[in-house]
Amino acid sequence: MKLRLAALSAALFGATAFAPAMADTTDVKTQSWVYVKKKGAHCNDDPNCMNRYHPAIKPIATAKPGQLILFETRDALDSEFKANSEPKDIGAVDLNLVHPITGPVYIEGAKRGDVLAVTLVDVEPDEYGYTTVVPGFGFLRDIFTKPFIANWRLNRLEAVAPEIPGVAIPFNGFMGTVGVLPGVPEVKDILKREKDLGAAGGIALPPQPVSAMPRDVCGPNGTHKDECVRTIPPRENGGNMDIKQMVVGTTLLLPCFVDGCGLFVGDVHYAQGDGEVAGTAIEMGAKVTVRTEIRKGMASLMKNGPHFEGGSQIKKLEPDAFYATVGYPLKKAGEIPPYSSYIDGKIMGPLTNLSEDLSLAARSSLMSMIDWLVQTKGYTPEQAYVITSVACDLRIGNVVDVPNYAVSTICPLEIFKGKK
Repeated sequence: MKLRLAALSAALFGATAFAPAMADTTDVKTQSWVYVKKKGAHCNDDPNCMNRYHPAIKPIATAKPGQLILFETRDALDSEFKANSEPKDIGAVDLNLVHPITGPVYIEGAKRGDVLAVTLVDVEPDEYGYTTVVPGFGFLRDIFTKPFIANWRLNRLEAVAPEIPGVAIPFNGFMGTVGVLPGVPEVKDILKREKDLGAAGGIALPPQPVSAMPRDVCGPNGTHKDECVRTIPPRENGGNMDIKQMVVGTTLLLPCFVDGCGLFVGDVHYAQGDGEVAGTAIEMGAKVTVRTEIRKGMASLMKNGPHFEGGSQIKKLEPDAFYATVGYPLKKAGEIPPYSSYIDGKIMGPLTNLSEDLSLAARSSLMSMIDWLVQTKGYTPEQAYVITSVACDLRIGNVVDVPNYAVSTICPLEIFKGKK
């Protein structure tokens, strides 16, 4: 009876000296966490940051399968952009710093040959993000040759930017770069095939020790400076995949190449269109929470790269209403698309129709969408290019109807607000 009266009295008149001390639910802990924090202003100040891959890179933290791992991450360019940044500021970007990623984390019990299942639990966005057009980079780099930047104000609902008036982009955050360390055999294979590609005239980025992190392994005096792999292309270890469907609730399956796997996270995107055509999405720093599981001996199923799985997340990414354009592998006589410039153009040049060329079909569809945004919504070509990069999806229609494969560009109409 006394306890009942004490509880009633506390409820009616507030806690008293005879009421037992109680904690609210905030103080009740049920999860085990590992925190991997940023240190310093930039990656080169941060012992928890790397921007190259090599199996000699030492883990900076250890986690057990099932623990929640919180990664504090930096934006893709390790930039000093602010909410009032201008196109001229893009010239100060050092591309040797791409991508600053947090890790690697050693996962206890994981061995080479296993699969590391990484479930994305949460993405907490920064309040600022950006989309840039960097001269010489992006799918339409031959057309958009001047710098441009959109400065986005971010929350968990939507992103808006004064440079792209009348548009609000819904929050669909994901890890643009996530993966595991390659092993010694994989590094050997990567370096050889990319060297051969470069020698043939293709685009390949050889090891570059300048601005490389960690310094002791990959820097100018590093122990493996000529073997540290750049982060821009995705590979069999994951990395810069930029797959927008890997949102909260999905699980990425990564083959392990070294014991402990060496999990890393970075280059987080607030939102992105399939294709990331301008070269950047809505780039931001973020706090990312993941949970891992080891699937023993399953790496043999992944001969060409990671897999991922999920549920209804893909449905939620689909637009409520859309407008779409369709493209085929057609071009003007004499034109050599930039992605084909390393191939002998004597045959290709005069042709106005290429056979089974998805890249050219995507280019045609994308340019039609940019034209539509300019003509019907009143945007400049640069603004339209950014909109397609952060919100519009390139979709393959067919890869059988020779010679004209079809690619569509789908733009969600619900992003357009206000006057535009």
